[in-house]
Amino acid sequence: MYLTTKIYRYFKALVLIASVLALCVVVLGAYVRLTDAGLGCPDWPGCYGTLTVPQSEAAIASAQAGYPHSTVEVGKAWREMAHRYLAGILGLIVLAIFIFGWRAKAEIKCSPWTPTFLLVLITFQAMLGMWTVTMLLKPAIVSAHLLGGMSTLAILTWLAHRHWGHYSGNTVQSGRLRFAIRFALFILFAQIFLGGWTSTNYAALACTDFPTCHGMWMPEMDFKDAFHMVRELGQSADGGGLTLASITAIQWTHRVGALITFVYLGLLSLSILKYWQLKRLGITLFVVLCAQILLGISNLILHLPLVLAVAHNFTAGLLVIILVTLNSKISSSSR
Repeated sequence: MYLTTKIYRYFKALVLIASVLALCVVVLGAYVRLTDAGLGCPDWPGCYGTLTVPQSEAAIASAQAGYPHSTVEVGKAWREMAHRYLAGILGLIVLAIFIFGWRAKAEIKCSPWTPTFLLVLITFQAMLGMWTVTMLLKPAIVSAHLLGGMSTLAILTWLAHRHWGHYSGNTVQSGRLRFAIRFALFILFAQIFLGGWTSTNYAALACTDFPTCHGMWMPEMDFKDAFHMVRELGQSADGGGLTLASITAIQWTHRVGALITFVYLGLLSLSILKYWQLKRLGITLFVVLCAQILLGISNLILHLPLVLAVAHNFTAGLLVIILVTLNSKISSSSR
């Protein structure tokens, strides 16, 4: 009994640590992508055949000889490897959560199949990371990698709130509001996909005026190639180059998605203010949502400065945490 209790404490501590680490991995991944360091190491899981980055002149020369089609850039390689190291640590912690979850399945406040699914997800996420490199940043793979990272963050947040959160009885009686809170996660993840698709297709600056695009509300757009999922980076469905109309369609769709997300989550945050148990979450949701919209507009007007672009990904992660916590609270109150 004492051993099981001790394992439960380890489980509880690890889910909290992993949640924070998952957010760091998501933000660092965005930094790697935005600094064009995704191919800083042309192989996987190592870097130019080793588990570290070539540093000396001899090591760099050897790496260049072994990978003649890649140019050794030490700074980009270190950014890529830092992301891999951090993701690897997260993977080991998730493995421990899986083991401890089954060892203490009678005490944990969730089904042991939840950490099992999490382990499967993060294993698949590692494969996506490998394919991102081996398939040369194919947009569908990179976007799926982003969604996988956000999903990992969401599940870990759910587990952390189950074991660290405080509940205050049955808060939300309205079935419509409960559904609206559930549906908010779908809205958010759809917009995260659109954001990832915009970034991975280098369409963030397809039009730099706001609120219009190329001076028009409805500019010339090509949706067929814009959202063709199985294609190479920068190429259309038939293998040609993506046109301005295609990347404009991607950028414009992301803007429309941002408007829908802002209106939906904004109204949701105002709707839950009347519940004192959820009031703090509602205020936090509204503040972070406004910050996210302002960051998106600033990125556009200021031509994507790195610090604001990374912050835009950070606040997206915060929105995931807030909405998952909100969903966990209404689930726990309905027990």
